[in-house]
Amino acid sequence: MNWAEIAAFVLAVTLLVTSPGPNGVLIARTVPTSGRAAGFANIAGFFTAFYIHGALSILGISVILLKSATAFAIVKYLGAAYLVWVGVKSLWAAWKGTDALPKVAPAKRQRTLARAYVEGLLTNGLNPKVSMFYLAVFPQFIPLGAHPVGWAFLLVFLHSLVNLIWFSFVVLLFARLSAFTRRGPVQRWIKGLTGVVFIGFGARLAAYRPAL
Repeated sequence: MNWAEIAAFVLAVTLLVTSPGPNGVLIARTVPTSGRAAGFANIAGFFTAFYIHGALSILGISVILLKSATAFAIVKYLGAAYLVWVGVKSLWAAWKGTDALPKVAPAKRQRTLARAYVEGLLTNGLNPKVSMFYLAVFPQFIPLGAHPVGWAFLLVFLHSLVNLIWFSFVVLLFARLSAFTRRGPVQRWIKGLTGVVFIGFGARLAAYRPAL
């Protein structure tokens, strides 16, 4: 993997992390009533869940590769179709346009740090889109002949680092940052770029040939 490929992966996960999703909704509900510390506890839960998703995805890819080239091809094309679907959906949302994201009501009562951590872990850990993303994207970013587990966890680390940086800013500058990201033009730009990038990744995955 060269620096251009690493930059492409970081771009993809940045678009994924900054797009509206359950992680952002959880922080939007937690911070107003429970404060910054609880928001960072949410982030710690997200961070842990990424490594769980990563480990399961790596194991799944390894088993599929060892068992059957046909099975891997099926999973590969399903993953490519998933990425293209995400891209088309994002482009449609960008073309259709949205003036603002729906408002998120804050939590009704304050969370302890432990509870906020568990909520972050479950919110991210039970999101199947993260595992689907890893299953679809990992193969094309692991260099041929390289140690697959080491490289895969490097990708997980980069994804979790982007998540940590983004949501730390969301927690620290919540009101201003959320107001900015809710603007219609910003959302359309993010979704449009996300659509183009993910369709490209889907096409690249469909053409991928593993070294068996």
